[in-house]
Amino acid sequence: MVSSVSERQALARLCASRDWSKAIRILDSLLSQSCSVQDICNRAYCYSQLELHKHVIKDCDKALQMNSTLLQAYILKGQSLSALGKKEDAVHAWEKGHELAIRQSADLKQLLELEELLNGEKQTSMNNSCGETSEEPTSTVTSASDSGSESQLETIDTNDIHNKLKDGSVVHGKPNGGLGNQKIFSSVTSKSKSISLDFRLSRGIAKVNEGKYDQAISIFDQILRDNPTYSEALIGRGTAYAFQRELESAIADFTKAIQSNSLAGEAWKRRGQARAALGESAEAIKDLTKALEFEPHSSDILHEKGIVNFKFKDYNAAIEDLSSCVKLDKDNKSAYTYLGLALASIGEHKRAEEAHLKAIQLDPCFIDGWAHLAQLYQELVNTQKAFDCLKQLVAIDGRCVKAYHLHGLVHHGIGAHRTAIKYLSMGLSIESSNLECLYLRGSCYHAIGEYGDAIKDYDAVLDLELDTIEKFVLQCLAFYQKEIALYTASKINREFCWFDIDADLDPLFKEYWCKRLHPKNVCEKVFRQPPLRESHRKGKLRKQDLAVTKHKSILLEAADDIGKKIQYGSPGFLPNKRQYRMAGLAAIEIAQKVSKAWRASKNVTKNGKKTRRNENFNLPVQNRGGACCSTSSSLETSTSHGFGEDRFTSNHFTMSWRDIYSIAVKWRQISEPCDAVVWVNKLSEEFNSGFGSHTSMILGQAKVVRYFENYHRTLDLAKTIIGEKRFVNSASDEAIDLSRDGKIHKIKNAGSCSDLYTIVGEDFWVSTSCYSTAFEERILEGTRITLQKMGERGYDFAIRTPCTPARWDDYDTEMALSWEAICKSYSGDAYGSTDMTALENVRDAILRMTYYWYNFMPLSRGSAVVGYVVLLGLFLAANMEVTGSIPTGVQVDWEAILSPNPDFLQSVKTWLYPSVKLNKSWRSYPDVASTFNTVGSVVAALSTYND
Repeated sequence: MVSSVSERQALARLCASRDWSKAIRILDSLLSQSCSVQDICNRAYCYSQLELHKHVIKDCDKALQMNSTLLQAYILKGQSLSALGKKEDAVHAWEKGHELAIRQSADLKQLLELEELLNGEKQTSMNNSCGETSEEPTSTVTSASDSGSESQLETIDTNDIHNKLKDGSVVHGKPNGGLGNQKIFSSVTSKSKSISLDFRLSRGIAKVNEGKYDQAISIFDQILRDNPTYSEALIGRGTAYAFQRELESAIADFTKAIQSNSLAGEAWKRRGQARAALGESAEAIKDLTKALEFEPHSSDILHEKGIVNFKFKDYNAAIEDLSSCVKLDKDNKSAYTYLGLALASIGEHKRAEEAHLKAIQLDPCFIDGWAHLAQLYQELVNTQKAFDCLKQLVAIDGRCVKAYHLHGLVHHGIGAHRTAIKYLSMGLSIESSNLECLYLRGSCYHAIGEYGDAIKDYDAVLDLELDTIEKFVLQCLAFYQKEIALYTASKINREFCWFDIDADLDPLFKEYWCKRLHPKNVCEKVFRQPPLRESHRKGKLRKQDLAVTKHKSILLEAADDIGKKIQYGSPGFLPNKRQYRMAGLAAIEIAQKVSKAWRASKNVTKNGKKTRRNENFNLPVQNRGGACCSTSSSLETSTSHGFGEDRFTSNHFTMSWRDIYSIAVKWRQISEPCDAVVWVNKLSEEFNSGFGSHTSMILGQAKVVRYFENYHRTLDLAKTIIGEKRFVNSASDEAIDLSRDGKIHKIKNAGSCSDLYTIVGEDFWVSTSCYSTAFEERILEGTRITLQKMGERGYDFAIRTPCTPARWDDYDTEMALSWEAICKSYSGDAYGSTDMTALENVRDAILRMTYYWYNFMPLSRGSAVVGYVVLLGLFLAANMEVTGSIPTGVQVDWEAILSPNPDFLQSVKTWLYPSVKLNKSWRSYPDVASTFNTVGSVVAALSTYND
């Protein structure tokens, strides 16, 4: 109480001497002890003397929330709104106060004052109550407290925090409520030192808002020489440093301000922003949380904190902050769109859409709102709505590079590469060094066989100076993609069998490509691809490759129809017609070659001797000495896929299971060359350490859009496995015993990753079971279900498939016997049959091999589509066509992975078998291998449809 009395006496003295800044400090202290309406009004009045109008408005709003009949609050609020150029809002505030004054008639002086203001006699009233004002501009970068911010940094959204503070760009004051349009209060006649100090402070703030940071720093330096602990000047100088990208100096000034006045919430907030720009997420959040203690209902701080939380992938915290923000500030479009992004990240797509739509409703010209909504629709596979959003975006700003990049992304995702190039080129005509557009356009040129243009774009990416890790990853990929483009161009006129990434490219190159590692070691240890040969200088396909013949037309039409069957009806899987065509052509080629092999086998049985093996099944590998190659001798020969196994089994079948799958793998490799699709056993030493696929369902707090629908089944399976084995494996492969302390019972009741991790207490994995058909009473290691903690913000819950040599051998045997079972099933009475009952064993045998393929996962990526393409091809080879689509929500590879034995086919049979129809018409199709015999003709086949 004594302290409070002494503070109020000091407050009276400071107001009498017009030392408004120190008076505000006293009021901050009083309000931290007890939130009094009168003290809030007093602080608003002090702010009005410094013409810190946004602070005035915030305090008046706060006071009116506590007592809506405070006439002084209406007067002060209206005056500040008027000073900010918001005349209509000012009149509205005064009218509301005037209505209350007439009804209560309690304070005639204030009633008359409101009438004078409404009658246009504002200047007389201000002279009577506030003193004269100068015409010099001021701002509100800093104040004695953190009742809110009026500085430019205050209104910066998440991109501003990370981009403007980092790239030094300046946002100047805006007309309605901006920073550069306020007036400074200063007594013309007073010689008071405190008024002079306030005047210099306001001048420094004005220079910050004008973007004249050096001048502002000079002014603040002068103030701080005489008053080294003056927190307002420290905050002002720190803000100027922040806009000059001198973030360390800015943080040092904000820290000194806090040490000088721990109640300076403005300093806490600004230090939080600067720390966020430096990537110091934890410290940034702490500072912004502290700032909220001074202003728990500050929509500005909640907005900033929500964006920082989103940037650092703490989506749950971001949603909490941004939801609170939009309750307080229902017109904050930026908060709504970031709320939408955060909601989409945790799988709340409907709410995310509503948030983005609200942002656009608030501002129909809000570029980020339209862009984020387009991205959401892309994830939800609603391409029409995505394009509608992008059309609006371009109409709003025809020079928005982001709009053209997003157009390119969506068109690339649906296989319309030529259209993507058109939009990306439009973006690059505006910003020629845009890395994202350059890389994506290069990959599109690469895919359609325009290698000269692709290499130009890749080179442009490699020449750019970068400032973020994300961009650096793209630059690394551009190096690898350029090498792949050069390799493919060197094979463009050769037969498609010579296109053999797995055999031709150096294992180290492939390993680094798959892992997206820095190519330094590759450059030093691996031969590089030579530049385009003179004959290929233009790097384009030949006319004969692009010419569409009758045979090509027949095959392309059939392939497009067959290929559509690969589509997953899950979020994130765009309908890609390029991939459809790839799948259809691969399936037909598999059917044709398998059918030939079966006929050859049948002839052996009839004639009692082996037929001469078809040349297409055994082609020598070309000279491997070249770019990204393994430098083998030119005399070395192997099979066309580099496996070198004897293809004649005891049953005389001339194709192995790997020959069949390799057909689909090659088509997948060339259909999207920017995907690193390679056989894992053809990598370097990583094969021995268990390199394999890694597919997350939850990553941090994000629900991975493509695979989250498998989360609950996988979690339940993990709990079941733990319950049976009563232990898990640690990250270092040590067994963790869970049989004690009731842990098994707790695991049974665990409802989430968090629950499971808490019980186990560390990162762990369990392996699914894959019952062997080849080895009696043996269980193979299926897929590892892994759970890893990711900092403080979430978990990586994933499936991983380590392909060690021992595991590879087991599955190689399993696949070989499964393929033999298919051949045996079809070689008897079922051969050429049109009776579906006779073909039932063939169908089951095909599904059995597909089951082991999916548990095997022998590719770095692409195993899912390759497995289903082979299934379609084998059914076709046995005169059965799959006519139905994969049901919505079903992912065939996951059905196999989460099943312990080939009985997984029971769940697949229910929808697959009814759609299987007898079909021999495919036998009249032209031969795929001879119709599209060169690499160039294959690339053209995948690129000649109408976008």
